Amino acid sequence: MNHPARDVLQQIEWVAAMGLGFIDLTLEPPMAASWKVDPAATRRALQRHHLGVVGHTAFYLPIASGIEEIRRASLQELRRCVDVFAAIGARWMNVHPDRHAPMHDRSFFVEKNISTLRELIPYAEERGVGLMVENLPGDFNSAREMGELLDPLPELGLHLDIGHANLLVPQSTVQELLSAYGDRLRHVHLHDNKGGAADLHLPLGTGTVDVRRAVRLLKSCGYDATITLEVFTPDPHHLVYSRDLLQRIWSEERG
Repeated sequence: MNHPARDVLQQIEWVAAMGLGFIDLTLEPPMAASWKVDPAATRRALQRHHLGVVGHTAFYLPIASGIEEIRRASLQELRRCVDVFAAIGARWMNVHPDRHAPMHDRSFFVEKNISTLRELIPYAEERGVGLMVENLPGDFNSAREMGELLDPLPELGLHLDIGHANLLVPQSTVQELLSAYGDRLRHVHLHDNKGGAADLHLPLGTGTVDVRRAVRLLKSCGYDATITLEVFTPDPHHLVYSRDLLQRIWSEERG
């Protein structure tokens, strides 16, 4: 994933130099905002390096806001992201569920999430971009919770974050999510943490996420597509190590 505080084209060069197969392009301010990115230049850079691209949006968009004007502004930003991703050739774009609607119950913010996604899906489909929703610790991290969004919207894909599935739960929810919605899995995030509430984004093998079991579960449901290593450390060697570890485990596990 690119760092949103750094120049997008330079980040593409960095990803290519690392020998990775694609960039998980997040459109977030300050440097990678949807209104700042040059889609034509970005597409040329991706093609020059033979890199694929997956679309990622800001995790903090209030798409379930109790203030309707704010919800609609978030929808407009997501539509602008769709336009950028369509122009650069991304087939899938993620959306993060919103669970911040103070003084409202769960049914309110679930329904507002659905309303926003229901409006966004046809806009994206018309432009050749599929939408997928990412599991988040706390409120959207089990098969039942994710089902509240996935069941009413059959066009919506699952974006499985394996690190998130290890947070604020007695045990990882990867297996239950894949058992329920593995046929709708479109993209995967992988990083390590130590459970609890801290989303640490550690290198693989440095926390309590069972990477080997996760790979086995992915293979058991037939998944063989993109996996983003969401390793956020200043030292790029941690990303290289995580890449090599994942490749080795993937080749060893049969599913």
